[in-house]
Amino acid sequence: MSRNAIYWVTTALLALELVLGGVSDVLRVPQVRVVIDRLGYPAYFLVILGVWKLLGAAALIVPRFPLLKEWAYAGVVFNLTGALASNVVSGVTDTGTLVYLVLMMGVTAASWALRPASRRNLPLS
Repeated sequence: MSRNAIYWVTTALLALELVLGGVSDVLRVPQVRVVIDRLGYPAYFLVILGVWKLLGAAALIVPRFPLLKEWAYAGVVFNLTGALASNVVSGVTDTGTLVYLVLMMGVTAASWALRPASRRNLPLS
């Protein structure tokens, strides 16, 4: 599989996760509310996270705007590492959840590392 194909597969997986998670957060579906309550965050935090996830997915998929893409990748890393830390600190050590978060960090890193030059924030010459 070519580098470009792997980039698009990882980016599509990442965008799909962001869209599904964002919609679930904005709609505050019961399964997500249970998790956010267990972690000790207020319910309104879901709407904030959900909107950010949806905007991040759009930023990763649309052409151009390489600096915006860099910020979107950074936001995904902040979200995933924050989720991992929140779970561990609050005593939620469900192996499946923790493995999934680490796996998504890997998908994010692969998408970022394999992005084509047209999607990189190259220094101004």
